[in-house]
This record gives sequence, C-alpha cells and structure tokens, in this order.
Amino acid sequence: MASGEGSNFEALVTACRQGPLRGRVLQLVVNNPGCGAQRRAKRLNIPCTVADHRLHRRREDLDGVLIETFTAAGVDLVVMAGWMRIVTPRLIGAFPSRLINIHPSLLPSFRGLDAVGQALAAGVTLSGCTAHLVTEDLDGGPILAQATVPVLNEDDRMTLAARIHAQEHRLLPLAVALAAERLRDQG
Repeated sequence: MASGEGSNFEALVTACRQGPLRGRVLQLVVNNPGCGAQRRAKRLNIPCTVADHRLHRRREDLDGVLIETFTAAGVDLVVMAGWMRIVTPRLIGAFPSRLINIHPSLLPSFRGLDAVGQALAAGVTLSGCTAHLVTEDLDGGPILAQATVPVLNEDDRMTLAARIHAQEHRLLPLAVALAAERLRDQG
C-alpha cells in the first residue's frame, strides 16, 4: 500500500527479486491516482490497483476494497509502505499480525503525522524509523525492527527525512522477513 513516490515499495520489490527477501510482491494498491508508486509498479511489472480514498464516504468502505483486492491476489502479508491513511479495525482484523507499517521515528516516540518535525522540535539527537505490526493503537503495534540516524545541528525536515528514508529502504525488507518468520512459527 502506498500513497506517494513508492520508493519503499520499490525497495521491497528489489529485495524480493535480488535478495535477501524470499518472497514476491503480488499487488500494489495506491490511493492517489498517478502517484509515483503507480508509475513504479508499471515499470516493475507489478499489478497496481487505485483505491482513491476520496471516492469512499467512510474509511471502512475503503478498507473493504483493500481487503477484497488483497484477498483476490492471495497475499500473505500486507505492507503499508508510505500509506498516508489511517486504517480501520476492519482491515486490521482481516490481516491480524499480517499488516506491517513503516514509520519515520523511533516508536513509541513521535507517533502520527510529521514525526520528523516532532523529533526536530523536541531537540532529540537520535531519530530513525520503526517497522511494526499494525494494531488499532495508532503507531503502537508490536515493533519488528528499528534503525537509527543521528540528528545533526544543521538538519531540517528535508535533510533528516532523507537520511531516515534511506534507512527505511534497508529496514522494511528485514521487517517483512521477520513478520513472515513469525507467521511460519505460529503455523
């Protein structure tokens, strides 16, 4: 699931095709028609569905479309790779312990929107990203993996976000592998 440029989506596809992640990206869903992620999916030959959130009155209705799409594709794990929408219990319940999110902070610090700005405003010297399982507690699910970056004196939102984003590309495939291993262990 992606809303923007899709670089985390592409990092997952690359990790599957070139290693180290053993798996396949079966489907991409975007909520912004014409976004970068949609163009990447076409270039990478990955099926892409547009589920424009603006066409649904309720979040649950959008999540119903997501459930149908992922069920039809036969996915095992669902990854929110820059999905800029809050999901509902309907989607979470359809994929319990199988819905992964990447967030640009060291959770539990700086949940929600503008985590990078929150970190800068708080004056922290260390930031990073967290991959976690999605629960009804916003950015509060079990942590799968984290990566850190220093916050430099000259950092602004753009420079810090760029360093965090580079770590997301490395961390997300690892988190997907860890989540898949958890599923195998649970039977």
